[in-house]
Amino acid sequence: MDNPVRVPILQGMDADIIIVGGGLNGPALALATAQAGFRVTIIDALPVDTRKDPAFDGRSYALALGSQRLLKGIGVWPTIADDAQPMLEIKVTDGRAGEGPSPWVMHFDHAEIEEGPMGYMVEDRHLRRAFLDAMAAEERITHLAGETVVDQQVEGEARVTLASGGTVTGKVLIGCDGRSSGTATRAGITRTGWGYDQTALVCCVEHQKPHGGIAHQFFMPGGPLAILPLTDNRSAIVWSEDATRAKTLAALDDAEFLDALKPAFGSFLGEIALTGGRFTYPLGLTLADRFVADRVALVGDAAHGVHPIAGQGLNAGLRDVAALAQVLTEAQRRGEDIGAPLTLERYQTWRRPDAAKLALATDTFNRLFSNDNPLIRAARDIGMGAVNAMPGLRRSFIREAAGLNGTLPALMR
Repeated sequence: MDNPVRVPILQGMDADIIIVGGGLNGPALALATAQAGFRVTIIDALPVDTRKDPAFDGRSYALALGSQRLLKGIGVWPTIADDAQPMLEIKVTDGRAGEGPSPWVMHFDHAEIEEGPMGYMVEDRHLRRAFLDAMAAEERITHLAGETVVDQQVEGEARVTLASGGTVTGKVLIGCDGRSSGTATRAGITRTGWGYDQTALVCCVEHQKPHGGIAHQFFMPGGPLAILPLTDNRSAIVWSEDATRAKTLAALDDAEFLDALKPAFGSFLGEIALTGGRFTYPLGLTLADRFVADRVALVGDAAHGVHPIAGQGLNAGLRDVAALAQVLTEAQRRGEDIGAPLTLERYQTWRRPDAAKLALATDTFNRLFSNDNPLIRAARDIGMGAVNAMPGLRRSFIREAAGLNGTLPALMR
């Protein structure tokens, strides 16, 4: 396969920025900062061939309009545009499997804002390959694939030691290494969080009828079912269920799983059939108590991991990317030390309050909607109907879903 050239690991290799983690946020940050003139070393525990395997990750992402602007700004969007499905509407309903949706509904239409679609659905396999190819073409990026960090030290500079025995030094160390971030642990950053005793069952279906670019969120007692439009008359499924039932569902063969899905999915898109693999992901909330330490900053799931109920996990990470890239670039232009406490504190002040609000909102929504209490069901149905009847509030929700609210980093404007 077309792997990027692997640079030999040299003792004392220098970079402006060291990024640990090669998922999606790490490569996005590498590209954003390299294109701003920084020398970047990104360390990924997995080989490139593994990352590029279409079966590696079955998820699809609801990229908000702000995130799409970031990808366009760093040159990745043209590569994936043909494989991206615009999201034109979102319909949120309540109910039980087999009984159909509640008459109360929240309906969001992109026509209520001027900027265009609220976002785009993109499959992981397309997005990941585009990032890897873009990094391989950027001369300021050194991509160390199949390498892990075993130690990090900060003494006027950031220094990481690799499992292979080499070291890499830089002005600042960025942890993009997920919810169990080793970068955060080694920096002494603690976290707050809990599990939901829920699992997301992820797959893709093809269907008879066109989806019209409409995303559906159907709240059931065990958790939400998201039906998200993809290209070519397909939809991504994110079915959140309590962990015990999810384990049973995951053990079914494809035909049995489809039979279990159909009562919840309904018949509005005609006959459905599974296409591709099925995946499971345990759900929980985690929020780093600090996003920065001495010459260290956290991005994406290393800083905050939330329930997928609003589809904002990757979008929040990409907002981190855009904000941190801007903070570092502006500091460099002013002649400041990009790893200094005052520099990194600007990033934390910008992003941690927003991330905490998102964590609280998704946690509240999940607890409110993932239950079958009759009084709570009645209250939330009336609430959804009220939101739908108020154009100003509805428009605010649409702009929030599109990633257009708040203080936007330059790459998202």
